[in-house]
Amino acid sequence: MSTTPENIQELLNREPFLPFRLIMTSGKTYEVASPNSAMLLKSEVFVVFPDGERWAHVPFLHIASIETIANGRGRRTTRRKRR
Repeated sequence: MSTTPENIQELLNREPFLPFRLIMTSGKTYEVASPNSAMLLKSEVFVVFPDGERWAHVPFLHIASIETIANGRGRRTTRRKRR
């Protein structure tokens, strides 16, 4: 998905809301679990962490991609079986 402010606003306004993840150019990620946990500012996204105690200013220029989170769950990694 494109990383324009308009696309992020569309995701925040979506009914029903579908959680999504902002993936930065550095590889760091920020999960937006509810529409109330992020707000668009002039040149960045203000993201509140789930604990409500921390937040981050995420510049649009550093957002590499956006992905939706299925069923509101985080990314799953598959483990390889040991031989």
